[in-house]
Amino acid sequence: MKTILLTGFEPFGGSYINPSIEACKPLDGRKYNGCRVKVVEIPLRFDEVRPSLVKAIRETKPSAVICTGQAASSTIRLERVAINVADARIAYNCGKQPMDEPIVKDGPVAYFLTLPLRKMLAAIEEGKVPVKISNSAGTFGCNHIFYDLMHYIEENDLGIPGGFIHVPSLPEQAMKKQGPSMSLNLIVKALEAAVRVLSEELP
Repeated sequence: MKTILLTGFEPFGGSYINPSIEACKPLDGRKYNGCRVKVVEIPLRFDEVRPSLVKAIRETKPSAVICTGQAASSTIRLERVAINVADARIAYNCGKQPMDEPIVKDGPVAYFLTLPLRKMLAAIEEGKVPVKISNSAGTFGCNHIFYDLMHYIEENDLGIPGGFIHVPSLPEQAMKKQGPSMSLNLIVKALEAAVRVLSEELP
C-alpha cells in the first residue's frame, strides 16, 4: 500500500501546543484511495529538522509528502515556494537563531512545490474552510522544512510530490494576543481534503 507522509511540528515559542501536529494526528493510519497516511512529529530544533525529516522519509518510503506548520494567519495557506534562507525572528527550541544563513550551502535559490496546488485549493474551498495560495513560507522553521523536503526529493531523484501547508493558530493560542485563529476541526478538515486530493492524483 502506498504511503502519504504527513508531518507537523512540536510546540514552540512558549506555547504548549502546535496545531500543525495536532491536526495531523487524527489522520494517522487513515486510508484514502489505496494510500495510508503516516504522521510524524518533527522537532523544531535547527540541526534536527533535516535529519528527522530524512529519517521519516527513509522509514516510510512515501509516495508523497506534505509538511505542515503554524502561522499567524486566519486561513489555511498552501505554500508555493521554499527559499534557501534561514532568518529567524525568534529562536528555534534549541536556542539557535540563524540570520541570513543558507539552509543548504550552495543549494538552489528556491524550490516550487510539486503537489496538485489548484485541486487542493478547490477541495478545501468546497469544504467551506478559508484557504489561499501563499507565495512566501517565511524564513523560519516552516520554510526550513519545506526547502529541506524539496531538496532531498530532488537530490535523491525520488520523483515524488512534496510541499508545505501552513495552518492557523488555535483559538486558545490567539485569545491573549487577539490574533487570527481557526478551530482544530476546520484545520483537520482542510488537511483531510488536501490528502484526499493528493491520493487521487498519485499514479
